[in-house]
Amino acid sequence: MQPLIDHARGFAGAVAGRRDEFARLGDGQKPEALFISCSDSRVMPALITGAQPGQLFELRNAGNIVPPHRSDASCAVAGTVEFAVRALGVSDIVVCGHSHCGAVQGLLNQSGLSVMPQVRRWLTQAGHGTGHSEVDLDAAVMRHVRTQLDHVRTHPCVVEGVAAGTLRLHAWFYRVTTGEVLANEPGTPNFLPL
Repeated sequence: MQPLIDHARGFAGAVAGRRDEFARLGDGQKPEALFISCSDSRVMPALITGAQPGQLFELRNAGNIVPPHRSDASCAVAGTVEFAVRALGVSDIVVCGHSHCGAVQGLLNQSGLSVMPQVRRWLTQAGHGTGHSEVDLDAAVMRHVRTQLDHVRTHPCVVEGVAAGTLRLHAWFYRVTTGEVLANEPGTPNFLPL
């Protein structure tokens, strides 16, 4: 933890040459995209995309899960999607899964979740269970990402944005060991290099 504390202590000095840029951040935010990714510590959206402060509105949770829209339920994920689209006017939403994903591994083999009941309950929001027989975890993650993007499509603000042509949706897969990013070819299960 100490290296993180040391960096935080010196951060203001490290950005001294970018004071004008950081001062403008105080005027508000206008991110280009909502980036939905896993909270896994190996996944760093700004590092993957090269985003600068203010370019990405990030939503991170275990398994990059987006529950389907329910008008009768409060949900932090739904609130974040709605805020990004309606208040911030993002033009793109990316759902990004990753290799070596423990959440998807937990969906495939729930025996390790017996000591984590909250995690087990959260994973049920993924919208698919253990009925799939992927041996390849990457293939399971890619299917999972497509499912979460389908859930994004159920949110009214997304439906409206897509219909108006002001919002584009993307499903990505990030390989943590190589840095490779693949994108889903719409209408197919295929993920191809960006």
